[in-house]
Amino acid sequence: MPRLFIFGLGYTARHVVAALPDGWGWDATGSQGTMAFEDAQAVERAVADCDSVLASVPPADDTDPVLDRYGDLLNGKRLIYLSSTGVYGDADGAWVDEHSPTGGGRRKARAEADSAWLARGAYVLRLPGIYGPGRSAFERLAERRAHRVDAPGQVFSRAHVEDIAAAVILCLGSDAPSGAYNIADDAPSSQNVVIEQAARMAGMPLPPLIALDDERLGPMARGFYAENRRVANGKAKRLLGWQPRYPTWREGLATCATDSGG
Repeated sequence: MPRLFIFGLGYTARHVVAALPDGWGWDATGSQGTMAFEDAQAVERAVADCDSVLASVPPADDTDPVLDRYGDLLNGKRLIYLSSTGVYGDADGAWVDEHSPTGGGRRKARAEADSAWLARGAYVLRLPGIYGPGRSAFERLAERRAHRVDAPGQVFSRAHVEDIAAAVILCLGSDAPSGAYNIADDAPSSQNVVIEQAARMAGMPLPPLIALDDERLGPMARGFYAENRRVANGKAKRLLGWQPRYPTWREGLATCATDSGG
């Protein structure tokens, strides 16, 4: 029976588990996993018994925790790493693909981890803004965390969590070469239009339009709005055979509305 080991059973990885084909077994670290990341003996036994490894743990203290602690266990395994399109930095709204330079943005540690996993021969899935059931514009509106920001021309890409899980499943059995793959939908757009549509669908008032230097935006949010890019997904479609079930945020938002009762 094929077996997957997951470092970091978080939001996205839980959807991967739900999408695993019949007959697959799995183990994982994390609060909802089968063992603790620090339990070296349990991790070593489980990794030895697996065929593939999915790593969804972000960098910490400028190092990759998985490679730093368990890198020697990964030889001979099919490796999949969940990275970020933040490795591309700011493109002033232009399109970026897997040939675009990395490492010049605000996420230097992520870019270095991305490169380290590529050097290991991993499938490195570069992910944009992740949304889905329980993690969408509807929840941000309900919790009063949603913002509309006065940033003309600023756009970013998204991916529904189920489409990311589908890409991981493809990587588990693909004959496509390993390497970097952008997993993003077909319709980069501003955050404002998504928030506005969600508010209309939920019958809620629009959040006020605020400036980039407004104190309601924390440092992470300001850093997010400082970068502007559109993420091309053609390589994943051509080589992995990936096709998003939710090709734009509109289809994904409609599903989230049903899930949230909106």
